[in-house]
Amino acid sequence: MDDAKRQMQEMHARNRERAVVAITQKNNLQNQVDDLQKTVDNLQAKAEFALKRGDRELALQLLKEKQSYEQSLVSAKETLAQAIETSEQVKVAIKREEEQIRQKTAEALALKAKWKQAQIQSEMEKQLQGMGSWEDHNNVFNQAKSKINNKLNEAKAMNEIGQTNVESRLRQLEVTEADVVAQSELEALEAKLGLAAPIAQTTTAPTNEIEAELARLEQKVGGSGGTGS
Repeated sequence: MDDAKRQMQEMHARNRERAVVAITQKNNLQNQVDDLQKTVDNLQAKAEFALKRGDRELALQLLKEKQSYEQSLVSAKETLAQAIETSEQVKVAIKREEEQIRQKTAEALALKAKWKQAQIQSEMEKQLQGMGSWEDHNNVFNQAKSKINNKLNEAKAMNEIGQTNVESRLRQLEVTEADVVAQSELEALEAKLGLAAPIAQTTTAPTNEIEAELARLEQKVGGSGGTGS
């Protein structure tokens, strides 16, 4: 299709060159006719002027020259008429050819668009055929979902096992023992530096407001009883 378009354009370019040559020749003939016509008119005027001056012989010579130019003028006009007709035909042919090229170009573009559309549709059909049915997609999705859930449950199970196995319990025991040793070392260091906490008295101080209120009440009751005995 592209080759045919290129060939049409090349042929049209050659025809345009021929048209330019034909029109140029027509224009040259027109200039020649114009020049011959001016020469004839000039000789005619000179012959008339010679007669006015009474020079009949010069007028006769000028009229003879004018006749020679008139013969050439007639021939040039005939050739010019043919050239004009040819150039007009060439113009019409070039115009018609340009219209045909535009039409063929439009048809080629339309065909190319249809071809592209057909290719796209064919590709889409292939993709749809390769995708399979909705049931197949649903099965694939369910399988993937099942695999993911299984991995999650497996991770949870490993976590539970990690919390109950012997190694985990031993690690917790080691942490507890390390805390006890550290606390003992701290108490020994405080005693060495004289920073040890004082020994608790037999009577324990109240630790909150209720216990303090209870202690005051006991003292009051005990004091009253001693006085009455």
